[in-house]
Amino acid sequence: MKYITRTVWILSLISLFTDTASEMLYPIMPIYLKSIGFSVVLIGVLEGFAEAVAGLSKGYFGKLSDQSARRVPFVQIGYAFSAISKPMMAVFAYPLWIFFARTVDRFGKGIRTGARDAILSDEASPETKGKVFGFHRSMDTFGAVLGPLLALIYLYFYPEDYITLFYIAFIPGILAVISSSYLKEKKVKLQKEQKSVAVFSFLNYWKESPIAYRKVVVGLLAFTLFNSSDVFLLLKAKQAGLDDIQVIGVYIFYNLIYALSAFPTGIIADKIGLKKMFIIGLGLFVIVYFGMGFSTNLYVIIGLFFLYGMYASATEGISKAWISNITLKKDTATAIGTYSGFQSIFTMLASSIAGFIWYKFGASTTFFVTSIAASLVILYFIFLGSKYDKIIKEN
Repeated sequence: MKYITRTVWILSLISLFTDTASEMLYPIMPIYLKSIGFSVVLIGVLEGFAEAVAGLSKGYFGKLSDQSARRVPFVQIGYAFSAISKPMMAVFAYPLWIFFARTVDRFGKGIRTGARDAILSDEASPETKGKVFGFHRSMDTFGAVLGPLLALIYLYFYPEDYITLFYIAFIPGILAVISSSYLKEKKVKLQKEQKSVAVFSFLNYWKESPIAYRKVVVGLLAFTLFNSSDVFLLLKAKQAGLDDIQVIGVYIFYNLIYALSAFPTGIIADKIGLKKMFIIGLGLFVIVYFGMGFSTNLYVIIGLFFLYGMYASATEGISKAWISNITLKKDTATAIGTYSGFQSIFTMLASSIAGFIWYKFGASTTFFVTSIAASLVILYFIFLGSKYDKIIKEN
């Protein structure tokens, strides 16, 4: 475990605390918003706007981090924004204020993502990227297990007391901010040419980036375009006969499998190759969505959520580790930030497409179309060739 450095531990704990705070509110957020007068349409607009802000800011702040050769301030400020957004949601119940508070949360994610992943990349060698990113994802996802569990326990004793949960969620958020104060900035050589960073300047990286980066990201984004929100899987579980508590339980179960398998999956990925592991993950995704489209058996669906947790562990952290291996070290935050930004936007589109297909043609068609699209992405990566999995050496 020598490859899990002090910095990796700190970043992983920060993510654990932050995800605990965020996921504590995940099950009750739609209920709370409805209770203060938000319609379903307005909730959709809120989430779409917030994700768009996160997506665009990830690329910008990733570029800014690379150009300034600084990482830690972006991580600290980003997590601080997310922490303070939790009680802000409960202070006032006015729609504009809720929009502002939710945007602060997503803006914080945009500020920190590229810099944080660049630190993780710097803490690993090309041969240990899977392990390091896998360990971080594992700790992060344990927060998605703890958060909903704490929310369920609290709501069991204090039903419908949603406001207090927002204040409770502030506690792990503050622990994340305190933990971030222990991060130390590494001295990095500044890039020779220093220019002001425009909001969309990171898009220029697409033209300047290695061909391997562009080929890989095209495939990743093609998959993202059909990888809709987990809400659709939960709706399918609801259709299969699960009540609300059981649906949340299945969501916790999925995250637990994800958390437990992410680190071991990273270890295996370093041995067999990051691209191969990602393709295996896509294969599991195809099985899950194909199964969801044609099965209404409760036990089969629970089994598919188990495989879905395995899929997540084989793709989420692995994709960023893969990107960091095929780009120059000085551009790591920009490369990951640019990809993450596009990913946020494509995820929004994916949910809209899935929702439209579900409405017009039914749930089975939605899952079947998604599984076919993912199968085509698998073929794309198989025919991409091994040269796009090779590590780029720093000049």
